[in-house]
Amino acid sequence: MSKIAIVTGAGSGIGRAVALALLRDGFAVTLAGRRSEALEETRAAVPPGSPTLVVPTDVTRPESVRQLFTQTVEHFGRVDLLFNNAGVAAPSIPLEDLSYEQWRQVIDTNLTGAFLCVQEAFRVMKSQSPRGGRIINNGSISATTPRPHSAPYTASKHAITGLTKSVALDGRQYDIACGQIDIGNAATDMAAVQSTHGALQANGQIMIEPVMSLDDVARAVLLMATMPPEANVLFLTVMATKMPFVGRG
Repeated sequence: MSKIAIVTGAGSGIGRAVALALLRDGFAVTLAGRRSEALEETRAAVPPGSPTLVVPTDVTRPESVRQLFTQTVEHFGRVDLLFNNAGVAAPSIPLEDLSYEQWRQVIDTNLTGAFLCVQEAFRVMKSQSPRGGRIINNGSISATTPRPHSAPYTASKHAITGLTKSVALDGRQYDIACGQIDIGNAATDMAAVQSTHGALQANGQIMIEPVMSLDDVARAVLLMATMPPEANVLFLTVMATKMPFVGRG
């Protein structure tokens, strides 16, 4: 029997790459995200015959998240894995110039959205038989080593680290494992500026930064996802080898 996964932010980038990797490994996958057309593009790229479900979802809305899990259970019967991936970033501008709305959008999506998905995952995983499951939160290397002009994003990802630890602790008694992957410079639209026009460094310079393949990120998530129930990767960092991360800050 296939294990059942939910991937948020599955319409592009890391979410799409991870969803495809899970499907190739034999998972059934619910593709969640705000843009229906992007989710359908992901579904069109899956291996023929792979079990998928598309559920347009706004992770900032509790009812939308509740429907995501309800439809997944109705369709597949259970939830074994949640990849908490949906996320956004604010413009790279001085923090005093950020609007309240820009701050809220990042926090509501990256942090509150992740919490709402964790909450629903707990409700399902505690009650299903066999009990339990696994949650993987998409953090960031910015959680501990931020870039200039990244206050909302860094704050949200730093908070994800605390959420991951709390969920890992609270999930023990219910056979729910929780881990976090911190990714540096994957080849996504978000990282395109860094690899083409350059990224602002702490010393004020602009530097072109190396990126890594989305396939390598997906392989790392798959490693975490396929650990046996008695083992857990609590934190994993995967990054472009030559990016200026070690030594920055």
